[in-house]
Amino acid sequence: MESNRKTAVIVGALFLLAMVTSLLGGLWLESILEAPEAMQTISTNSTQVILAVLLELVNGVAVVGIAVLMYPIFKKQHEALALGYVAFRIIEAVIIIAAVISPLVLVSLGQEYAATGSATGAEFQTTADAILAARTMLVGQILGIFFSLAALIFYYLLYGSAILTRFIAVWGLISVVLVLIWILLELSGISFSFGMIFALSMILNEVFLGFWLIVRGFNSSAIAALSAVHN
Repeated sequence: MESNRKTAVIVGALFLLAMVTSLLGGLWLESILEAPEAMQTISTNSTQVILAVLLELVNGVAVVGIAVLMYPIFKKQHEALALGYVAFRIIEAVIIIAAVISPLVLVSLGQEYAATGSATGAEFQTTADAILAARTMLVGQILGIFFSLAALIFYYLLYGSAILTRFIAVWGLISVVLVLIWILLELSGISFSFGMIFALSMILNEVFLGFWLIVRGFNSSAIAALSAVHN
């Protein structure tokens, strides 16, 4: 009982940590990378870029931590899906790591740009544009797909296990569908300036989930029922 309570608190804290570091790191980084004079901005704000990258790396560690901690509980309901959840979260973390490599490369590139001046500015900008395009694809589409797949499994298992109120699971499943719609529209070439609205429900859900886990924890009777069936 005490072990499950500690797990709930840690998982809740990791959900909140992942959300905060993802939003802060991502928004901070994008504000620098999307600046009109990106190369100049990056070269003069290398410390901020590195700090934003570290925030995104913390997010990657947090999502894997959530999956690892939830696995012993979820496997009592469906071991294959529980393993799938861990796998998708690990892939998500790997994509996050791949995505943060590009800003670090741009920091080095920006320093070279500042040292050489504007004579070769066009070459630097072309390279930077290619790196930014690769990051955009990783963060905006590939990462979103694996995040959504992991979230679908998570909320499906959450609903079936009843270890939390099913309202959270239903809300989460609806939110994942909205995120997937946004991703599919982006892949189809349909872009919205208000696209984050599609993700807002997911953001609010994970924040609510985090606080719920910390304050209320798991449903102890549902945990006991899962353990009884598994044994």
